[in-house]
Amino acid sequence: MYMTILNPINTYWKQLAWMVRPLALALVTVTGCTPSTMSTSSFSGAGPRQGAYSLEVTPPSPDPRVGLRAGLFDAEEAAWNMKVISATPPPAEFVGVTNSDLAFRGDYAIQGNYDGIQIWDISNPSAPTTVTTFVCPASQSDVSVYGDLLFVSGEGMTGRLDCSDEGVQEAVSHDRLRGIRIFDISDIRNPNYLTNVQTCRGSHTHTVLEDPNDHDNVYIYVSGSAPVRPAEELAGCSDALPSDDANSALFRIEVIKVPLANPEDAAIVSSPRIFNDLVAPPQHGLAPEDIIEMEEARASGKFMIEMGGYQRVLPSQMTDPLLAQLVERRGGSGPPTAADSATLRALIPEMMAARAGVNSALEGMGPTQCHDITVYPHLGIAGGACEGYGLLLDISNPIDPVRLAAVADSNFSYWHSATFNNDGTKVVFTDEWGGGGSPKCRATDPMEWGANALFTVEDGEMNFKSYFKMPAPQTSLENCVAHNGSLIPIPGRDIMVQSWYQGGISIFDWTDVNNPVEIAYHDRGPTEADRMGMGGSWSVYWYNGLLVSSEIARGLDIFELTPSEAISQNEIDAAATVKFEQLNSQGQPEIIWPVSFSLAKAYVDQLERSNAIPSGRINAIRTSLEEGESESGAVRRATLSDLSSNIRGMAGRSRDAKKVEMLADAVEGLAEGS
Repeated sequence: MYMTILNPINTYWKQLAWMVRPLALALVTVTGCTPSTMSTSSFSGAGPRQGAYSLEVTPPSPDPRVGLRAGLFDAEEAAWNMKVISATPPPAEFVGVTNSDLAFRGDYAIQGNYDGIQIWDISNPSAPTTVTTFVCPASQSDVSVYGDLLFVSGEGMTGRLDCSDEGVQEAVSHDRLRGIRIFDISDIRNPNYLTNVQTCRGSHTHTVLEDPNDHDNVYIYVSGSAPVRPAEELAGCSDALPSDDANSALFRIEVIKVPLANPEDAAIVSSPRIFNDLVAPPQHGLAPEDIIEMEEARASGKFMIEMGGYQRVLPSQMTDPLLAQLVERRGGSGPPTAADSATLRALIPEMMAARAGVNSALEGMGPTQCHDITVYPHLGIAGGACEGYGLLLDISNPIDPVRLAAVADSNFSYWHSATFNNDGTKVVFTDEWGGGGSPKCRATDPMEWGANALFTVEDGEMNFKSYFKMPAPQTSLENCVAHNGSLIPIPGRDIMVQSWYQGGISIFDWTDVNNPVEIAYHDRGPTEADRMGMGGSWSVYWYNGLLVSSEIARGLDIFELTPSEAISQNEIDAAATVKFEQLNSQGQPEIIWPVSFSLAKAYVDQLERSNAIPSGRINAIRTSLEEGESESGAVRRATLSDLSSNIRGMAGRSRDAKKVEMLADAVEGLAEGS
């Protein structure tokens, strides 16, 4: 996602910026890379459910998220089934600059920012404290950790190897950083910049992969979405088609191998071409409000271009500097004249013609890179969110990932990220329609656009089942679309927490993959009352009992779940028994629940909620569990062993035999531990 607080440019505008940049340098020619492919054919309906239990909840009505008062640090808030523990503003160095993704290590949350990294001590979640504010500009500062190593993405043209804030003005510069920075954080208060690995397209995002069969190295999958840098800046970089140049930086990802004993020796070891034979998927059109905006822009004399078959508006962030350059070149001063505007209008078709010539060879082809890749090393699979496609990858050999399946959908504009359920039988893909900097949750926007697509994963194939989109309509002043999230480890269920930028945070149950249901949320009013301002949750992840959110404009938010008709206190307590030493959400860990009474009670609550066991037997099970919990030694063991046997005998008569067996196993585990 491309944005800064003071100068918002979403993905689409970022692509235009690359298109316009050569004009800004020479005012006569433009060169560049192809724009991203953005969607493909629609899925058929999911079909009827086969006896699945569908969760039913009663959300507040009217939805309190609608009409919240605006404000940067004093906006009105609404919450349902979750509560705010703390809301901590960013340090002074990062106020007004985009906060990005999160990683976790021990008691620390590591937050990326377009100007560097912020490390928070969250051991007291009600009052997080600043540990380190490390200024090192290079958008977008996607962060990951592994032990004492911190990895940070850099993609922007102004990031420097020395981390200074001077920027880089030259078109070709050996001071520019576009790739992965590696830090030693053994002293977390004083990160030590070890080295970097430069890549041809930079690193928009990256994913750390721990190979279960290799304890000496970790691997990084790099996704770079910027144009290819010139070979004069980094040897070997080429934007030619692979058919013309086998070393082309297009249509590939990068794999970096990091020796744990000598991370300074990290280097690219392969560049897998996982996009072979994919074709460009079709795009959906403009949303109703976008069509109206185009008509109004044309009538008011805005600068327009045609791109991807649609009329687009060039934003003032681009046209104003270009007009200023035209004024300067003619030796003038003050605001641009009508003649300057006419000159720029005449240049725009030349820009587009030059760009079309560069990109014509790529016409009809599929994606040239991924936006993000989520790896699940426990099962040796990964989900690639790759512009116009969602990919299922075999990563059993980390250096040589193999594409198993590819899916596309005309309702999806930009496949952004992926999350598997814990047993790897389902996957959620998100659609960042509009690039994250646009209002895409308006009342008139289709609910299938900028949403999640839910799939089952069977025999190496992905089968579409349903969509889910945060249901509360947002204003045209709020950037809103599906973004980053993670599983919440409620045992026996598939529950995900997810950011929606200024659409807030939404928690949904997708245990029934055909019928996802929102069960909790938090939202604030717009950052500004009278104009588009950037803000909202970039990412929110569950970490050791907390829900931690990186707020683009407002800093760091920490939440916790509250018991409700959808989630019981026992389920919350069982989730809290899961502890991670570190967490990178895109390096999805297997969730393992330790034996506990909370785990058993959580399963009982679920069986009651779904009416899978008669209420009388539910009460009897609870009574026996309470007795066992109050006992010890051989007495406890006998009580729980008998209970486990009795529960197992109920499985054949239950509508949810699998869950009954899970409960029996949990109680048996308690007995064996007595």
